[in-house]
Amino acid sequence: MSPDGTPDLRAIEVIAPNLKRRLSGVTATVVRLVPLQARTIGIVATGPGLPPHVPHLPLWRMFVMPRNRLRVWHARRNTEMALGLVLRGLFRRRLALLFTSASQRRHTGYTRWLIARMDGLIATSARSARYLERRAEVIHHGIDTEGFSPPVDRAALRRRLGLPEVDVILGCFGRIRAQKGTDAFVDAAIDLLQDRPGMTALVMGRATEGHEAFLGELKARAAAAGLADRIRFMPEVPVHDIADWYRALDLYVAPQRWEGFGLTPLEAMACGVPVVATRVGAFEEIVTEDTGSLVPPGDVPALASAIAALLDDAARRNRAGRAALERVRSRFRLDAEAAALVAVYRRLLAGERW
Repeated sequence: MSPDGTPDLRAIEVIAPNLKRRLSGVTATVVRLVPLQARTIGIVATGPGLPPHVPHLPLWRMFVMPRNRLRVWHARRNTEMALGLVLRGLFRRRLALLFTSASQRRHTGYTRWLIARMDGLIATSARSARYLERRAEVIHHGIDTEGFSPPVDRAALRRRLGLPEVDVILGCFGRIRAQKGTDAFVDAAIDLLQDRPGMTALVMGRATEGHEAFLGELKARAAAAGLADRIRFMPEVPVHDIADWYRALDLYVAPQRWEGFGLTPLEAMACGVPVVATRVGAFEEIVTEDTGSLVPPGDVPALASAIAALLDDAARRNRAGRAALERVRSRFRLDAEAAALVAVYRRLLAGERW
């Protein structure tokens, strides 16, 4: 570190740009990984909206970075790939360009042009890799299994959170919009809770600009069904508080119609909670029959049926929760993701390209 506390520019080997101020899944990935990776390689993030604990340099410093060594520029967005090309081509910085893709749809011509100029590619799932039209390393996202872990006393936790202590509680967390399938969850919950008085459903998250009317309609549906007090719409909570809300659940539902990767099932599973998810994103590589259930996206009857099978069978639900916890701890650890990425960085720094 320099005397002012900033990273030593000469020791930096990897740069992880984050060119978006608002919190997003990509930003959360950078925030989780960079401090962990910094233990084994010289890495910094750059860009706005990053918390102080993340090793960081102002964006302008990228344009005057010393050319004393090759460095990896690890982009996760189109804008970041483009900036890497500008830094290398126009400003002559010595950079190996790496791109991670979570997308599961055909890329635009512009994106394909950017991807073609990368020195290495990573996909967050096997399905994402198929859309890249080039060889890519598949590295799944991981979870901090210390931060996300089962509850010590679920009843006490529920009391603190203001939730029913003895109800069976199912939840759906994240952005509230049609793409995320929030309406499918609410419709399934309305169907299921009508004749199950000991059950509560939680919808937690934020409706961003343009989706407020969608949220209002969902609240109206729950109220019209007489379930306004049992289908609860909760505000988004800070990242450091979200694990407690997973711990309070008996079942987590990921009803997305489309998803790039999708971390919420892993976060729930790391807390010992089984998951019902749709067959999108990386969910088919995360959720198994032992840990929950998978259904087609947008199929509300199938979603409701899969949820009911776990809601009505406590023994199966408990087995699935234990299996979910074991699967995350053995296959989806954050430290394993960080180590796999560092191995890729070292290959690029050694001159490998693919």
